[in-house]
Amino acid sequence: MNRSIERLALFGGLLAAFGEIHPFCDHWAQGSTTAKCKRFYGEHLVYLDGVAVGEEKTPRTGEPTMTASVRGRRAVALHVATYTAIQTGAAVALTRAFGYRVPPSALLAGAAINGVTHAAIDRGALFLWLADKTGQRGYVEHCQAVRLDKEGEAHAEINGPGTAWIELDAALHRIIGVGAAAVTTWLATRKRGGK
Repeated sequence: MNRSIERLALFGGLLAAFGEIHPFCDHWAQGSTTAKCKRFYGEHLVYLDGVAVGEEKTPRTGEPTMTASVRGRRAVALHVATYTAIQTGAAVALTRAFGYRVPPSALLAGAAINGVTHAAIDRGALFLWLADKTGQRGYVEHCQAVRLDKEGEAHAEINGPGTAWIELDAALHRIIGVGAAAVTTWLATRKRGGK
């Protein structure tokens, strides 16, 4: 097989797996508690569901608590583990369905690029730093969504569906997926013969 054709075909398959699977992983595979807690920061104590100690409506004696930062890191770790497993599984299934076996080392590199950057972006601090550096912070702050809480009170939400945050977040993950697909393709095909 001509090396250029092989590389283009593999890149296209990996790009589909890395890019098109991303929304499924973020919106179907990620639980609402994980999505809510992954940007938690601070030394104040929270329960596993993200409710701050002292703000509980019913007694919760004996339930485990942790600092908000620990809960945030745990939530993003769970999301990234699920995201990486689904995305990598899709890449393997797709390429094998078309008769191609990507070397594990190449797949691991792509998964690492996607997973590590996904964790850093989803924690929020790096995302906001990038938004500041690229002049997108105004967009993030302007395009918020109005949500109703359990009591029916409206409040603005800076991230989540319908916000600039989620659009910019998805764009970052997808452009990184292009890079991950390119690196994986290069690693998978660099030692093969052909033109």
